[in-house]
Amino acid sequence: MDQNTQQSQSAIVIIGSGLAGFTVIREIRKLDKVVPITLITREPGYFYSKPMLSTAFASKKEAEQLISTSQAAIATQLELTIMSETEVSSIDPELQIISTNQGALPYGKLVMALGADQIRLPLQGNAANEVLTVNDLEDYARFRQAIAGKKKVAILGAGLIGCEFANDLVLGSYEVDVIDLAPQALGRLLPKEAAQELQNKLSDTGVRWHFGTTVQSIDRTGSNLQITLANGHVIQSDVVLSAVGLRPRLDLAKAAGLATDMGIQVNRQLQTSANNIYSIGDCAEVEGLVLPYVMPIMQAARVLAPTLLGQDTALSYPAMPVMVKTPALPTLVSAPAKEAIGFWKINPIEGGLEARFESTEGKLLGFVLMGTATAQRGALTKELPAIL
Repeated sequence: MDQNTQQSQSAIVIIGSGLAGFTVIREIRKLDKVVPITLITREPGYFYSKPMLSTAFASKKEAEQLISTSQAAIATQLELTIMSETEVSSIDPELQIISTNQGALPYGKLVMALGADQIRLPLQGNAANEVLTVNDLEDYARFRQAIAGKKKVAILGAGLIGCEFANDLVLGSYEVDVIDLAPQALGRLLPKEAAQELQNKLSDTGVRWHFGTTVQSIDRTGSNLQITLANGHVIQSDVVLSAVGLRPRLDLAKAAGLATDMGIQVNRQLQTSANNIYSIGDCAEVEGLVLPYVMPIMQAARVLAPTLLGQDTALSYPAMPVMVKTPALPTLVSAPAKEAIGFWKINPIEGGLEARFESTEGKLLGFVLMGTATAQRGALTKELPAIL
């Protein structure tokens, strides 16, 4: 066996340069300084913190200021080969070869850290194609350019990202309208009393809410965008931002014959249905769970690194509260499991609100902490059952 064949059999190849991809590489390098690692990415290969995209405007950060490490610096720092601006067209699990627009590449172990795409609603109107999404740094740069010198932004979606952008933009002196079919903000995460609290605080900063309705059409009239809602209401705006949710990127996995459902299906070792192919991050589904947050990625990366190096390690998820970055009312959520049976107990306190989701036996299964109540994070998290 020649040296090149030996190297390709031991080489780890990672597709995707988001937080998941880079965190796995950092964890591998803590354990092994020399194993060959190649990172393939559609992006330029720099490192930035994607969660900061929804809070960067108020802190007056331009897109390039969010880059914490250049491609050259991170390649040197982590001793890896970066194939930037490279599209992967197919994966052959039998031959263990990846086809790209830069040529074919063999792998020993492959990690799919493909991320997720913003869901785009089918919209009517002559300006439907002008709706923006922010899913990476280049999107953010385009968004910043689009809102420069403008005054009004409409946001489709009152979920976590929609609320964070709304708060960020009003802090930047924009008029903000938020539209959502749900009857409240953060519909999947908060009980209605907590949602009302957040809505009130954001309303005080200038956010206007439009719940229980959808966008019928978006039309350009001169320099204005006219947004007609299903309830007949018309909103005038300069820019429309869509933040209605994420859809894991599955096309590559499906084409390679890997098992998929909501995400790329993996076991507790993060292995897919194919030998030597693993998945992590927003595209991965671990035992029915797709968790597009920072903490699950960190947990998974710590498990995947030793597994890739031949030391099988099983993933477990402790309770991992999610911080909603809304300075108007800092909010911390640990949502109960979908199948959890119980009820919310709401306790308003000075400067905040504590909501506990308890079983009929009084066991804590989830919580929402707002404002001053976020100080209880540590104590309440210890009471929660593990997620996985």
